[in-house]
Amino acid sequence: MSVLSETDLNQLETKGISKEKVYDQIATFKEGIPFVTLEKAAIVGDGISKFSDTEEQQLIGAYEAAKKDLSLLKFVPASGAASRMFKALFNFLDAYQPAKETLEAYFERTGDTDLKVFTTHIDQFPFYDIVQKRIAGKFSSKGEEVSLFVKELLSADALNYGFYPKGLLPFHKYADHTATPFEEHLKEGSLYAKTGDSAELHFTISEQHNTLFHTEFNSIKDRVSATTSCSFNIGYSFQKSATDTIAVDMNNEPFRNEDGSLLFRPGGHGALIENLNEQDADIIFIKNIDNVVVPENLDVVTRSKKTLAGVLIQAQQKAFEYAKLLDEATLSDEQRNEIKQFLENTLNVRFSNTFETASAAAQAKILSDKINRPIRVCGMVKNEGEPGGGPFWIVSKEGNTSLQIIESAQIDANNKSQMDIVSNATHFNPVDLICGIRNYKGEKYDLLNFVDHKQGFITEKTKDGRALKALELPGLWNGAMAFWNTIFVEVPLLTFNPVKTVNDLLKPTHQVK
Repeated sequence: MSVLSETDLNQLETKGISKEKVYDQIATFKEGIPFVTLEKAAIVGDGISKFSDTEEQQLIGAYEAAKKDLSLLKFVPASGAASRMFKALFNFLDAYQPAKETLEAYFERTGDTDLKVFTTHIDQFPFYDIVQKRIAGKFSSKGEEVSLFVKELLSADALNYGFYPKGLLPFHKYADHTATPFEEHLKEGSLYAKTGDSAELHFTISEQHNTLFHTEFNSIKDRVSATTSCSFNIGYSFQKSATDTIAVDMNNEPFRNEDGSLLFRPGGHGALIENLNEQDADIIFIKNIDNVVVPENLDVVTRSKKTLAGVLIQAQQKAFEYAKLLDEATLSDEQRNEIKQFLENTLNVRFSNTFETASAAAQAKILSDKINRPIRVCGMVKNEGEPGGGPFWIVSKEGNTSLQIIESAQIDANNKSQMDIVSNATHFNPVDLICGIRNYKGEKYDLLNFVDHKQGFITEKTKDGRALKALELPGLWNGAMAFWNTIFVEVPLLTFNPVKTVNDLLKPTHQVK
């Protein structure tokens, strides 16, 4: 491998990245990242819990009783750019010239079903009135209207929605205003993450959008506070430059820009474990920015969130009791077995075969290690064919079994037995987490100690017409939380309502009635 120059080292220092980290990343490219080994899919009764209405009510009660003495935080990864959401519209602008063909001829020529759906239901989009006012009287055919509409929506000298983060786009149309996902998350926070009359939310955003988010909050805070009877304490953070990863060429040598500098790329959402690690609350709710619902479904979401929080409260109370006991006393065989049963049955922890033959002191040490970890309770929805990761039991190369959220890119698609396990999966991950990040003494865990650095991703990209390999860090709810204690719970499909493409805004679950 080529040695980094003095100029390279100065670039690293500016970004806050050590040369050792860069060499480690290059070694990872050379070694490759092995696929995970699935043991079986997690299903209801084996890795996923499902609760009756009565049980849910009891769990909600447990959360309501405990939360008055707890600090709560809603953490929202919100830095995703909207450009991917508008991909079909950008493609249309490149491919269509209204002066040369009609819209019908374009559909006939291209078979562009995405644009046809967009056009057919154009007046149902929350931004329809906003755009129409700007282009009124400027078109003489349907093709010109749609072309102008899309240009006004996306162009840098117009509304420029392609530049915006998803969180600040109009998602829902009310009688007297449109609401962004940012606003809808505030409303949600007031329903399940409020302490007293105040809710605290933290958004991870791109630095270039900082002013936009502050401006949006200032414009909506009075309206939202009035309708929710809640004030909001909003925090923001940026993905750290020091979490960027080096790119390499196809020979695993550092990829250099045309000016000779090293190319670094954002490390993916796994980099946000650093941002999460800087938060300090008893309970942290995590949910993606584009997963919001209209008012008629808020009750379902609120009930589900409080249920998950109740699961965390009850598991944590017992875990704290046992962790304290392990610290303060020499336990009997019966007590150690009781703690082991709790870890297995409630926190889905698995023990190696050597545990039973270990000494009493060694068993206590193993139990203490396994119980003194952050806890995450993750909602899982029934598999309806949506893309995304899912809940699986996996086996590490050391032979340890654990419950994890695994992405499709982590699985060997050419391995039939592994793909058979995938085909048996009944649930997928909607990114719906409730996190407990303190130990029984009230001390915050260092979350960076619970990351499996071998669960990253290597992908192939291009820059300046040249092929390169990029490294994504272990995903925030994947490898970045691999060594947490994990509980999966089935939640209603209505709680999962993401917007991946602009046409998703046409779904009934995004149409305000």
